Amino acid sequence: MIAPLVGPEVISGSTRLKAGTAQKMVLNMLSTGTMILLGKTFGNLMVDVQATNYKLQRRALSIVRQATGLDEDSARTLLETSEGEVKTAILVARTNISPQQARERLAAHGYVLRAALDQ
Repeated sequence: MIAPLVGPEVISGSTRLKAGTAQKMVLNMLSTGTMILLGKTFGNLMVDVQATNYKLQRRALSIVRQATGLDEDSARTLLETSEGEVKTAILVARTNISPQQARERLAAHGYVLRAALDQ
């Protein structure tokens, strides 16, 4: 059981202000830890992004740029040749292998980018 101690409410008579905030913080910590354990992160970047709209495409581009140090045009080209797969694009840039080889290496390492890079 996870039972954070929140203490008395700031506003007397209000019963859920602190409890709601505490609940949200606990759930955020649990989901963040889960994402890390599942290999969906690379450092502080969420690399398991499905870029299904413009906003997420921009986010994917930014993540690839941050993880590789590439300029915007190079990162965009790399993402396109990697079929929009952020992990694949990062692995290609950091290891100089083909997107297909990157996919195979990721699969062999449970789709965990860090493990695929450390090979």
